[in-house]
Amino acid sequence: MNLVGPGPVDEHYEDSRAAMEGLDPHGRWADLGTGAGFPGVVLSAMYPEVEIDLVDSRKKRCVFLEEVFMQAQASSEGTHASRANVLCTRVERLPDAAYDGIVARAFAPPAKVLDHAVRLLAPGGRAVLMLAPGQRIPSPPEGLRFFEERTYEVRGKRRCVREYRRGPTASEATA
Repeated sequence: MNLVGPGPVDEHYEDSRAAMEGLDPHGRWADLGTGAGFPGVVLSAMYPEVEIDLVDSRKKRCVFLEEVFMQAQASSEGTHASRANVLCTRVERLPDAAYDGIVARAFAPPAKVLDHAVRLLAPGGRAVLMLAPGQRIPSPPEGLRFFEERTYEVRGKRRCVREYRRGPTASEATA
C-alpha cells in the first residue's frame, strides 16, 4: 500500500522500538501523522496499559490500521485488549490539553510538531520527537521546555529522540 518510506518494514519497527524503550508512558497518548502506525503500533504493543490515538488524515492509512488492530485482536485471543484508537482526522481538530504525551516521527518539521504539542498536551505532558541526529531543532515555544535527548543506533544508522515537557504558559501561570 506504499505506506512507509524506503527500506524494509522491519527497520521501521526496530527504529520505533528502540526509540520507545524506557519511555514509561502513562495516561493518554497520540501518535501524530501515524502513517503505517510507526511508532504508535509499537508503543501500543510495548505499553498496553496506555491509551493511544493513532492520528492520520488519510483514509487509506486509517483503513489499514483498523485492519491491523482487528487482526491483532483476533490473533491474541483476548490475552490483552489493545487501548489503541485510530482517528482519521487532522491534528488541528484534536481537543486541547487532551494528551499526557504525543509522539511524532516524520509528521512535520520539529517546530510545527512542538507548536501542536503546546496545544494538545495537558500540563506536565510530554512531547517525544524521533529525529535524525544533527537535525536542526528550533527553541521550543512558550509552554514547552527541553527535557532530554537520547541517541541510539538501528542497523548502523544513528537516530535520536528528543523529549520536551509541557509547563504552564505565561497566561496560564497568572490565571
